[in-house]
Amino acid sequence: MSWEMVMGLEVHLQLATQSKIFSGSATQFGAEPNCQADPVDLGMPGMLPVLNEEAVRHAVKFGLGIGATIGERSVFDRKNYFYPDLPKGYQVSQFFAPIVCEGVFEVPMADGSLLPIRITRAHLEEDAGKSVHDIFPRETGIDLNRAGTPLLEIVTEPDFRTAEQAVAYLKALHSLVTYLGISDGNMAEGSMRCDINISLRERGTDALGTRTEIKNVNSFRFVERAIHVECERQADILDDGGRITQETRLYDAEQNVTRSMRSKEVANDYRYFPEPDLLPIEIDAAYIEAVRATLPELPGAKRERFVSDYGLSEYDATLLIPNHAMASFFEAVVNHCHAAKPAANWILGDLLGALNRSDIAIEKSPISAQQLAGLINRIEDGTLSSKLAKQVFDAMWEGLGEADEIIESRELKQVSDTGALETMVAEVIAANPDQVAQYLAADEVKRKKLSGFFVGQIMKASQGQANPKLLNQLLLEKLAAQS
Repeated sequence: MSWEMVMGLEVHLQLATQSKIFSGSATQFGAEPNCQADPVDLGMPGMLPVLNEEAVRHAVKFGLGIGATIGERSVFDRKNYFYPDLPKGYQVSQFFAPIVCEGVFEVPMADGSLLPIRITRAHLEEDAGKSVHDIFPRETGIDLNRAGTPLLEIVTEPDFRTAEQAVAYLKALHSLVTYLGISDGNMAEGSMRCDINISLRERGTDALGTRTEIKNVNSFRFVERAIHVECERQADILDDGGRITQETRLYDAEQNVTRSMRSKEVANDYRYFPEPDLLPIEIDAAYIEAVRATLPELPGAKRERFVSDYGLSEYDATLLIPNHAMASFFEAVVNHCHAAKPAANWILGDLLGALNRSDIAIEKSPISAQQLAGLINRIEDGTLSSKLAKQVFDAMWEGLGEADEIIESRELKQVSDTGALETMVAEVIAANPDQVAQYLAADEVKRKKLSGFFVGQIMKASQGQANPKLLNQLLLEKLAAQS
């Protein structure tokens, strides 16, 4: 039978605040276990929470960033469940009245189209602690540093039909929140975690199937793999006449399987009720407009500007935009060299390749934007060929100086002197009469291939420094004169 995949995603986003959502404890990642949890985080008797206004501001920023409705009055609720890493026995969250209500997030796809994803809600809550299973034999360690870290949980409607759509959404969401500055979105450190709600239904029908939830997937690649493997698992069960059990599952990346974790709870299981120790959040129009005034240029608007102002293709703009630091680096390069397309090519090609091989973020690139612009200027004015430019780039990567310094010290300047090139061309033609005869006897298509032999010989003689464009022009003129 032909099955259609139906998915909704829940993203837990740690907000970039200096302190926790209800206490003054630090939120820095990587601290020694249990050194960043105070009595409020630990749920000690008599401790009262105080709301972090910066977390509210970040949530409103997100809502405005996706064009969602901001809840003028939102309420915190207690979500009751019992886990070792949840000291209070409940989580302070929002259920009945979230801070961000409905919105639509347009996701750029690889084919240039925009996929509208309906955002159901985004609500504030506190993070739980962390259970650590791989330090103590036969025991689980509890690290409460993360307890109380402010989270924004972003919930979508079941609008996804493919794993590729889900990954594109997560990448676009990551780009948005980093542009807004509300989170670093570091999935490896748990700043952005994804739950996947997935079900199958017979293609062509509207009824939804029984769903499973895959919890806490922490990379784009694993999200894609988890979706595929869970889809195959459910399809096999349904094809055999079985039924899907509604449950929460975990993705095992090493085995590439999903494993049952627990039966799937529903809202009633959590016994939600209003949090008695926190007042409702009331947000007026003036506050919303004040936050709106702080919004930066967002990815969609920047993409359109890169195409209109710099003449980039949609493809190049889409590759540059997701990483805010890369987009800024590109603009800094163009400001110094005024050659947008070559700048995009060098950043997306040689520079990005070198950064990836060395596992370096573009913010720490050994080659600055001004240095790369200097290299591009020397290509644009004919000083360097593309081949020589790669040698200069490698030297700059090793920290050996600016482009002009390297060109001078290594004598890499491209040979564009017509007289010198004419002499080289004449010498190669005179030294290879058989190849000249083959060229003259060939048709137009074969001549193009045979001319490469002469170009190679001249490049060898010039140590790669002959101007390719001028060389080809002179070569064709000299060969034509032989007939």
